Amino acid sequence: MTGSRVSMTHRVRGTRPRARVVAVASAGLAGVIALVGVFGLWSSRELESGANRALAAIRLSDAYSRAATAIAAEESFERKYRLEPGQDVHARLDAASAQLVAALAEVDQRGDADDKARVRVVRVAHTTYLLWMDRLFAAVETGDLATVLLIDGSKMEPAFETMATTVSGAAAQRERAAVDQLAELNRLESITRWMAPAVLLVGLVVAAGLLSVIRSHRRMLDTERARAVDDALHDALTGLPNRTLLTQRLEQALSSDAEAAPQTATSLLLIDLDRFKEINDTFGHGYGDQLLCQLGHRLTGVVGERATVARLGGDEFAILLPDIATVAAATRAARRVLAALRAPFRVEGVDLDVDASIGVVVSGQHGRDSTTLLQRADVAMYVAKTEQIGVAAYDPTGDEHCPTRLALLGELRRAIDHEELVLHYQPKVRIRDGALVGAEALVRWQHPERGLILPGEFIPLAEHTSLVSPLMYVVLDTALAQVCAWSNAGRRTPVSVNLSARNLLDPDLATHVADLLAIHKVEPELLQLEVTETAIMIEPVRAERVLRELAVLGIRISLDDFGAGYTSLSQLRTLPISELKIDLSLVIPMTREPGAALIVRSVVDLGRSLGLTLVAEGVEDATTLDALARMGCDEAQGYHFSPALAADAFESWCVSRPRSLPLDVT
Repeated sequence: MTGSRVSMTHRVRGTRPRARVVAVASAGLAGVIALVGVFGLWSSRELESGANRALAAIRLSDAYSRAATAIAAEESFERKYRLEPGQDVHARLDAASAQLVAALAEVDQRGDADDKARVRVVRVAHTTYLLWMDRLFAAVETGDLATVLLIDGSKMEPAFETMATTVSGAAAQRERAAVDQLAELNRLESITRWMAPAVLLVGLVVAAGLLSVIRSHRRMLDTERARAVDDALHDALTGLPNRTLLTQRLEQALSSDAEAAPQTATSLLLIDLDRFKEINDTFGHGYGDQLLCQLGHRLTGVVGERATVARLGGDEFAILLPDIATVAAATRAARRVLAALRAPFRVEGVDLDVDASIGVVVSGQHGRDSTTLLQRADVAMYVAKTEQIGVAAYDPTGDEHCPTRLALLGELRRAIDHEELVLHYQPKVRIRDGALVGAEALVRWQHPERGLILPGEFIPLAEHTSLVSPLMYVVLDTALAQVCAWSNAGRRTPVSVNLSARNLLDPDLATHVADLLAIHKVEPELLQLEVTETAIMIEPVRAERVLRELAVLGIRISLDDFGAGYTSLSQLRTLPISELKIDLSLVIPMTREPGAALIVRSVVDLGRSLGLTLVAEGVEDATTLDALARMGCDEAQGYHFSPALAADAFESWCVSRPRSLPLDVT
């Protein structure tokens, strides 16, 4: 009994130390759990706090960046308004102003006292800038170039500099702050990674779970950060570099060129798809998106890995070629790209054909900074598109933004307002009997200082701006007034007026023409409108719709310069035309070049089979006229009969022309 008690006492005494050990162990485990919990809570809150600070800094930096972008956009649209005044440009400028106001409001909400002070400074400068901008636009619309230059230099520039300097400086400061916050976040993550193994040795499962959470959180932050950077520099649809990344790489290439040998240069191709809108309108935007993605892959395959293929937006792409230093080599590369794009793209079982226009620039020859090179590549691309030549290198003589052409543009706007444009009329004669059948109205500019300016000097300039529509309506109004005067005098003389490519894109063209016919009380059959093959091919579907609306009015449509463009036979059959004018580039050499004569005969046969009237342009001698008569051509015009004459001289010509040209007008 006594032994049993002793044994029990020993077991009780042994249990107590073990209980104490368990208690200590439990306390220790509880301490470890508490330590792990405290560590987890601390690291989580620190990371969350650091992430929030970084996010706040990034958002504030982004607001400043959007403000800087809006300021730059305001200046860009203000300058564009000087060249092409219009509601569309004004609306874009208003949108940019609204973006600036919104960005400043966000800065004011998120920023500190210094940011709020900057916002007040920028708002005052912006109000001043908009006030003088309205006055500058008024001067632009009246053609007051001196006032435009005065306001731009002495009024708007200081306000713009205040806004740009304040916002750009603050943007840089806030960007550095955002970088510092991200660095602090990285530091916290480094601390977490260093302490985690020590906690793991004690906490084991708990610490392992906590470390997993921390690492998962860190990976999530890294992924989000990498995704944000990638999204900011790449196009969402195609995955190609966007304009921002292209500009960065172009500036890096220019910097490398400056440090390398003098002959080192970089080439840039700007690509714009032709008639891409037709694919979207016909098949839907889904097909268009797939086509753009395939196109990006094809471009990358053509130019290789060292080149940068970027999508700038819409159907516009660019290719940076850092290894091509001459215009000739860059042009050859552009033609290879063009050839690759002309192969069909298969989308959803449908073969889609696209064409493109490519502008080519080379650093050093065409500019030394990214902004200039991109702008001049755009000019070259527009030349390639307008002239239907596929590829064009930048040529300063065709750049409407040079000072001389800008000055002429301002004078042309004044000329339209001050009735300095005059019309000369070239007779159209029926070949079989010499009868006068009409006249073509050709515009001239009676410049107060330079005298009579021929259309080749100012029509191409107008066609690149919004002036082309008012210029055409002035010509049409003057021509119809003359037709009315001749009709009242007993001479029913049909008159032809030329339309440009931009006129054919105006959905209200037929309405405006009908209004002018009614104002001058001219019968529609006395008006003929001439359009070129090139003008139709820019937007063939829209052009055909506008031409049909004009034909319904009873107006005759003539296809001008036939043989020099790209009209397909199917289009020729469906267009509402009544006349073909054979281009003078075929007529003038036809008596000495059998090939030209064969083409003219083919055009005459084609036109007669379609029931069209055939008119030969550029008839300069009797030999050419006799050859045309034998071919069966209907009408002719050219210096053999008369050059283009002022209205009174045209009337005198009608009276005094040789007897071989009958006096009756049919």
